[in-house]
Amino acid sequence: MPEKKVAITTLGCKVNQYESTAMAEMFKSAGFQVVDFEGPADVYIINTCTVTHLGDRKSRQLIRRAVRANPGGLVVVTGCYAQTSPGEVLEIPGVDLVLGTADKSRIVELVEGAVKGNRVSRVKDIFKVEKFEEMPAVAYTGRVRAFLKIQEGCNNFCAYCIIPYARGALKSRRPENVLQEAERLAAGGFKEVVLTGIHTGAYGQDLQGDVSLSGLLRRLASVPGLARIRLSSVEPMDFTEDLIEVFASGPPLCRHIHIPLQSGDDAVLKNMRRHYSAEDFRNLVERIRKAVPGVAITTDVIAGFPGETGEQFNNSYNFIRELGFAGMHVFKYSPRRGTPAADFPGQVKPGDKERRSRSLIKLGEEMAADYARGFVNTVQEVLAEEYYDPERGLYQGFTDNYLKVVFPGNNNIRGEIIKVNIEELSGTNLVGTNLIPFI
Repeated sequence: MPEKKVAITTLGCKVNQYESTAMAEMFKSAGFQVVDFEGPADVYIINTCTVTHLGDRKSRQLIRRAVRANPGGLVVVTGCYAQTSPGEVLEIPGVDLVLGTADKSRIVELVEGAVKGNRVSRVKDIFKVEKFEEMPAVAYTGRVRAFLKIQEGCNNFCAYCIIPYARGALKSRRPENVLQEAERLAAGGFKEVVLTGIHTGAYGQDLQGDVSLSGLLRRLASVPGLARIRLSSVEPMDFTEDLIEVFASGPPLCRHIHIPLQSGDDAVLKNMRRHYSAEDFRNLVERIRKAVPGVAITTDVIAGFPGETGEQFNNSYNFIRELGFAGMHVFKYSPRRGTPAADFPGQVKPGDKERRSRSLIKLGEEMAADYARGFVNTVQEVLAEEYYDPERGLYQGFTDNYLKVVFPGNNNIRGEIIKVNIEELSGTNLVGTNLIPFI
């Protein structure tokens, strides 16, 4: 009897990527063959995103593509868009099962119990899910860099953000379970793990005892064979002095810290319900840079939040330019039904949002190039990941401060940390010559 085939596609954040990879491993363990989403399959799983209108639209497009690709296949929709808008999902002809963001650990069981043509929603009230849901499979990305989910949910309720409604309240993974998975990943050959979560900096606040992100990082740093620990994102209000000290202690903590700013204007920050001022943020960045030389601080910023005037945008733009981030993700404000900001007065015109967004994107590119240029004529340790140009014998990988480096190499060095002499900046990439493997 041939294996059943399952195809999984993913939109959105690293948490979704982690969960999709874990689901794939669970299906493999159950005897399914995981195949490309573009080909024929018995089961199609769309892991959706709802952080913007674009995420909703892309989710619907992928659902319809799966229905068209194989009308006889079971179509299953999970993730944040499925959680917040299950009715909309079920209105799409051909959808069989809607799961939301809970019960992903039971997805094989639920899929095997589903019947094609029975339109079923099993979306739970996410605010009644009180404990972190363990995924019973190790999630990995090609045995080079692994995602490790440590936390779920968010209690912040920023005015613009739909994610607390999609993921529920803060739920932290038990530290012993995080350590066990990290040990398995290191034993499996991974040099780097990326700790992911929805509100990562709040890790441990819901658990009894002395549990914190800084404490977890100290314990992970002692895992044998783990050369790098990278954090996906930490909110500015979650940065304690103890956490800065952990980063200052050096490897295996990566010199890359992503801290969402969202705006550099105090009035806009207040309207966003962000609990810090621009000056608070500046002081934090200065303390981190003093403690961690060469650190890459990257950020997120929203263009065109409701009520943002031209003067407030200029305040934000100038603040960002002064701080000089190593990289920046720019988002045009997208109204999310059910969030306070969707009903705020002073919604910014689409054209103004577009112009502000383009201006910030250009600034972000300039800042990233300035930061990368500072590492020309230095030797950096690079985690070799994959071919950049096999015909020219060029490989690529990332430094611990997340600079992309191109250098001579082949698949014999994949997954190794290589010392590279950085010779130039070409476009967005550093280019150099590899020296000897770093042990």
